[in-house]
Amino acid sequence: MVSKGINSVLWSFVLIAIIFTPKISFAKQSKLIGMKMNMIDRCWRPNPEWRKHRQQLATCSVGYVGKMTNNIGKDLIHYKVTNPNDDPTNPKPGTLRYGASVIQGKVWITFQKDMNIKLMKPLLISSFTTIDGRGVNVHIANNACLMIFKATNIIIHSLRIHHCKAQAPGMVMGSNGKLINLGQVDGDAIRLVTASNIWIDHNTLYGCEDGLLDVTRGSTNVTISNNWFREQNKVMLLGHDDGYVRDINMKVTVVYNHFGPNCNQRMPRIRHGYAHVANNLYLGWVQYAIGGSMGPSLKSESNLFIAPKVGSKEVTWRKIGNTNGDKWEFHSVRDTFENGASFMVTKGGRVTKPNYNKEQSFKVVDVKYVRSLTRSSGAFKCSRTSIC
Repeated sequence: MVSKGINSVLWSFVLIAIIFTPKISFAKQSKLIGMKMNMIDRCWRPNPEWRKHRQQLATCSVGYVGKMTNNIGKDLIHYKVTNPNDDPTNPKPGTLRYGASVIQGKVWITFQKDMNIKLMKPLLISSFTTIDGRGVNVHIANNACLMIFKATNIIIHSLRIHHCKAQAPGMVMGSNGKLINLGQVDGDAIRLVTASNIWIDHNTLYGCEDGLLDVTRGSTNVTISNNWFREQNKVMLLGHDDGYVRDINMKVTVVYNHFGPNCNQRMPRIRHGYAHVANNLYLGWVQYAIGGSMGPSLKSESNLFIAPKVGSKEVTWRKIGNTNGDKWEFHSVRDTFENGASFMVTKGGRVTKPNYNKEQSFKVVDVKYVRSLTRSSGAFKCSRTSIC
């Protein structure tokens, strides 16, 4: 396992000290731990009974995704994955694909035990589906991975997705529960295609053939939070290609994520649309951290950028020869730069606002707290009985 540094080790000692200190109630332990969390985690993690109230998570999202309350309610279907096998065209009950693609309606998916799942074809996730990996150690790895295709209101939480490989065209169970002929797919961990209201939280992603997370073809209202992105060339792509102008309506929030070590570029790369990138930790890069083309708008706010020891110290990159260069909106607000890092901002200084509504809004905290806010990024290591 790659260490996140001395800070994470110290935090582990703090947790041990709190949990095993005599005469401190479980409720008080939870409160003390909650004080160290970012606002998403603080919404559910301090609750010692979170396993009995998993759906509380749906009220904790922030950013452009808003609240995920459309994913819960009296008509919610609870589905438990008991079988790690996969059949892309005839999914069996108990498998992940059966719960994510075959069952329609509001579905909350959990896992019976630790699992290593090797998908034979990309997993197409149905609208109003939550995949909740808390309390177990679930790896989706070594072949096909996840796709959200023309779907909405989806939560992907606490999974380890890695070593994803490109896939040849073929038949697969679609997100509507019907077989479709899916074209060739690049080796991305998670790919969004014409998707909306998507929340990707607390996942660990690394080592894939193409990228870790793509938001493409008109996808919008996406929040990417608390994830650990590491060991990857191309990390995050927002916008399909330079010619896909529908992505001008794309809105993405990137908050509380840990980037690195050993990430090269695209954290994110954005085309056409708007991204609010706040309170993230950047542990180096090779080519650049944030870049793009086709006149995107981006507000970088209270992030900690730690430049690599050797190589480029500049955070940003702009595509050379971009005809929309005069429309660039790259702004840095209250960011902190260490080890010689620098950020080339747009001339003129106008800061593009996220314009969140009440359900989407959140407080961006001082950058001095970023290490603390991101120390629990990635999939959780909590057991069935421990505090996450």
